[in-house]
Amino acid sequence: MANQVGLEKDLPMVRSASIRRSPRSGGISKYMAYLFLIVICLIWAVPILFGITTSFRSQTEVVSAGFRLFPESWNFENYTAILDNTSTAPILQWLWNSVFIATLHTLLVVVVISITGYGYSRMNFKGRDALFFTLLGISFFPGVVNLIPSYKIIDALGWVNTSWAMIIPGLAGMGNIFLVRQFMNGIPKDLDESARVDGASDFRIYFSIILPLVKPVLIVCALFSFTGSWNDFLWPVIVYTDVEKMPVTAGLLLLQDIYGNYRMIGQLMGSAILAIIPTLLLFLFAQKYFVQSINLNSGIKG
Repeated sequence: MANQVGLEKDLPMVRSASIRRSPRSGGISKYMAYLFLIVICLIWAVPILFGITTSFRSQTEVVSAGFRLFPESWNFENYTAILDNTSTAPILQWLWNSVFIATLHTLLVVVVISITGYGYSRMNFKGRDALFFTLLGISFFPGVVNLIPSYKIIDALGWVNTSWAMIIPGLAGMGNIFLVRQFMNGIPKDLDESARVDGASDFRIYFSIILPLVKPVLIVCALFSFTGSWNDFLWPVIVYTDVEKMPVTAGLLLLQDIYGNYRMIGQLMGSAILAIIPTLLLFLFAQKYFVQSINLNSGIKG
């Protein structure tokens, strides 16, 4: 009994000591996490900052100064030369081509994957799951396997050197369809049955009930589709030969021949900086929606 009483007396002291130690251990973990994130941020940000500052350097400083994070004098002549060159390197036309292609591609992707996801999730037909998982397995093949057949199809349709060569392929990406289907599977099917009792058709159910609920995952797919279309490099290099019709990624490859070989590095870097501005603005304006859309069940409210 005496030992039990002694333990009961010591127990509050042990608890208070653990309570005093826990904030310190939690604080150390928090500081270590902050330090790790700062290091990762520097690893990512320093090359970007160096690229931006390089676009404001003169060619003499680029060649002779070595590594210096900030230029000795800020020079805007690189951007002036880039914007004035409308014959061999029309950067503004390339940016407009990329904006048009990526925007239209993204809008069509949202329409296609939402309808397809509805079919695979809410409609019952023979071989539905077998067809879905077969296409999902085929999608794991490397994309380069389809380059030659895809080019043959585009050439047969007469879409070489046109925006359709970039807009149409990839509309029914199985990765996006998989996300939409999984999201729709989490929506109670009682909603469909109640709507059918009221005489609603499949299109009415899709448009009025399901589509508003899948808005979060559609936002995620739209952001991924836009950035993927904007950053696509290999395919536009293959299907475009007309300088005026190129998107900006294919144009940047052409700029390596025009501005490369240490002759106009500042202009080449300035062109690359201009190419990332639209996606950077998209991230700044859409990051709130993207973070909200990470939870794929956020559209379902009980």
